[in-house]
Amino acid sequence: MQKVLVGLSGGVDSAMTALLLKEQGYEVIGAIMSIWDESMPTPKVPNKACLGPEENDIATAQKVADFLKIPLKIIDCREQYKAIVLGNFKDEYRLGRTPNPCVWCNSYVKFGALPNAARQNGIDFDKFATGHYSIIEFDAKTDLWQLKKGKDETKDQSYFLYRLGQEQLSKTLFPLGAYTKKEVREMALKYALPVADKADSQDFYCGDYNDILKFPPKPGKIVDKTGKVIGAHNGIWNYTIGKRKGLTGGGNQKPLYVIKIDAEKNQIVAGFKEDLFSHELTASSVNWCSVRRPQGEFKAMVKIRRQHIPALASVKPLGEDKAQVIFDEPQMSITAGQSAVFYEGDTVLGGGIIQ
Repeated sequence: MQKVLVGLSGGVDSAMTALLLKEQGYEVIGAIMSIWDESMPTPKVPNKACLGPEENDIATAQKVADFLKIPLKIIDCREQYKAIVLGNFKDEYRLGRTPNPCVWCNSYVKFGALPNAARQNGIDFDKFATGHYSIIEFDAKTDLWQLKKGKDETKDQSYFLYRLGQEQLSKTLFPLGAYTKKEVREMALKYALPVADKADSQDFYCGDYNDILKFPPKPGKIVDKTGKVIGAHNGIWNYTIGKRKGLTGGGNQKPLYVIKIDAEKNQIVAGFKEDLFSHELTASSVNWCSVRRPQGEFKAMVKIRRQHIPALASVKPLGEDKAQVIFDEPQMSITAGQSAVFYEGDTVLGGGIIQ
């Protein structure tokens, strides 16, 4: 009988993952990662955030484990989370970029630090599983594992998982990829899971990101496209591309938006909505998830943030780990620090960090 380590979170998705795998005949071991300590900020609405006090989640995960009659291990990932996720978060905002912490957490903590730490603690298992709404399939033609979108388009999480490698994909199970969230909720109620009605976590952190960044104020100028000063700011990290917050002045009747964050000059550049559209981006730290590195330019659907509708583009690999993306139609608010993920149909080809 194969052993599966299931990453439990205290939520319905991970609980159903453990239940389904147990029903399929696996020996299931539950594991919940500990990432928060008192040195970290407490969100205003803890139950809607991933980062925050964990006592309730651990207690709920234990109820699930007891219900399913499986062991639960608490895996300490606090130092890795601080160094990888929060470290990247601070570094990127300091550079005037807008990171996606879920990408880093999934790739390097949930699918890296957690299973690695479990093994170091003497926990033996063959596969690792989570409640992500994505699908992993083996393609015999290419001899590669492929990451695909889940059945539920509204819950699909493949965008956050593009940095997984072949070794990780070969040892990972996503039982929920074949279901919709509605179906998962219905199954949870049918089995009377203790978390059947528990609300989902909504965000990485519910509160002011300055609680995490803790940067001292760094006043600078807000300028228009010509360089004319139209305002002032207290830190470039308070702004993201496409936002209107704090942008007034300049004698313009049209709404102003952040169109550029210039860390070198410590400036915020404001413009109009039409200035937010661009045809092109360059991505670095590119990971080819489901395919071998392409040798030439190819067409793909490219997604530039979680809620973005993928758009047709030409993708050209540059060197070992970069790619140039040229969209057929201009896209709004291409943002440095976010991820550009390349799709062919439902398959994630790869992706990288927008520069």
